[in-house]
Amino acid sequence: MQAVEDTEFFPSWGRARLEAMMKSRPDWCVSRQRNWGVPITFFMHKETGALHPRSQEILEEVARRVEQKGIEAWFSLDPQEVLGADAEHYEKAGDTLDVWFDSGVTHACLLKEREGLKHPADLYLEGSDQHRGWFQSSLLTGCATDGHAPYEALLTHGFVVDGKGMKMSKSKGNVIAPQKVSDTLGAEILRLWVASTDYSGELTISDEILKRVVEAYRRIRNTLRFLLANTADFVMADHGLPAEQWLEIDRYAVALTRQMQDAVLADYRVYSFHTAVQRLHNFCSEDLGAFYLDILKDRLYTSGPGSRARRSAQTALWHILQTLTRLMAPILSFTAEEIWALNCKADSVFLAVWHEPPKQADEDLLIARWSRLRELRGLATKRIEELRAAGQVGSSLQADLTFLAEGTDYDLLSSLGDDLRFVTITSAAKVAPGAGETRVEVAALGHAKCERCWHVRPDVNADPAHPGLCGRCVSNLHGEGEKRDYA
Repeated sequence: MQAVEDTEFFPSWGRARLEAMMKSRPDWCVSRQRNWGVPITFFMHKETGALHPRSQEILEEVARRVEQKGIEAWFSLDPQEVLGADAEHYEKAGDTLDVWFDSGVTHACLLKEREGLKHPADLYLEGSDQHRGWFQSSLLTGCATDGHAPYEALLTHGFVVDGKGMKMSKSKGNVIAPQKVSDTLGAEILRLWVASTDYSGELTISDEILKRVVEAYRRIRNTLRFLLANTADFVMADHGLPAEQWLEIDRYAVALTRQMQDAVLADYRVYSFHTAVQRLHNFCSEDLGAFYLDILKDRLYTSGPGSRARRSAQTALWHILQTLTRLMAPILSFTAEEIWALNCKADSVFLAVWHEPPKQADEDLLIARWSRLRELRGLATKRIEELRAAGQVGSSLQADLTFLAEGTDYDLLSSLGDDLRFVTITSAAKVAPGAGETRVEVAALGHAKCERCWHVRPDVNADPAHPGLCGRCVSNLHGEGEKRDYA
């Protein structure tokens, strides 16, 4: 019972389950009449049933033979080879070790004997039925031989059922074979399904569930492809900028990445893989795909190749890519290794430690500031979408946006200056005083569209030498380049 107390349980209810089974445990069965399994290599007197007086010596001799020739060495053994003249009075025992006792002593023959293995083990993991089987027999034999359990923690998982919660059965025809999933959808999908399922209960699988897993994988993979593509001409040692030279939204994105990594590593420490997968997926789809990368495209595609604006973005993307690749490696192992080979071209991702993005002193304030900006941006996006559905504006780049705000919202939006239009992905955005809750007004712009950046601006065609281009594109291509501080 002390060994149970000293063990950490994942999930925590495993402790009460094992305690209850230990307290009500009947006498343990160590032998069964079976013709398979590990035999109990005793010779017993034919009349009295007493063990041969040299049983310990005989056990050692049989063990040596089994080590050389396998378990058949016992079944094919002629008693005269070890008993001599006594052979006519003794017979082999027909019993085998109970399967739980047999598996319960693996800590002695594996953990203690094989070089490089740790005893006690960090973790034993098995299905919930093993509280009365392997978990318990390992505990009993470990306490008997060493005075403590052969493990420091136990992880219990449920069983796989179909989409209706039914146990899988060949007769029902509801079996989904792992090899079939791997052959048709790839091993990564199987791994991602396992990791994204809460193993503390039953693990549900169906074709519909696997389709959703495929969609989640595609979202993550497409995000990583974007990061790879947009850092293809970037070498950190040559082009990377220190954090104090980054644009503010880039600093926010890296701060958010650090926050996400801390949360995922905390999940990994307690084997909560499904919450780690949720964080990784939400980070790729919401924080990156729906916000940061969406805003970043304009700067990556229209700024000068070696400009501060573009190199700042690429530096942030490099840190995000390094962080994501290593974080996903325990789950999406093949994808992480594929990225590593493309991006690092050395060793293996599994020989690397977690990435450490630059720590910024004002990270908490930065995250709070941009969290509110994201909320305000959401108001604008919703209003533009309403007018788009009504046919009053086309794309968001045809919108002229006005925030009516007061107090902290007014100050926050005003602080971005002209960069506000890049955050809202509109061609024009401003802030005006307004009472009460912040609201948004949208009007359609009537200017020409720049052929390069697609922004609708009054200075398109202003330079006869560069027809079809707006002023900032002319500057980015042929001048000093536009100045950006926030987005």
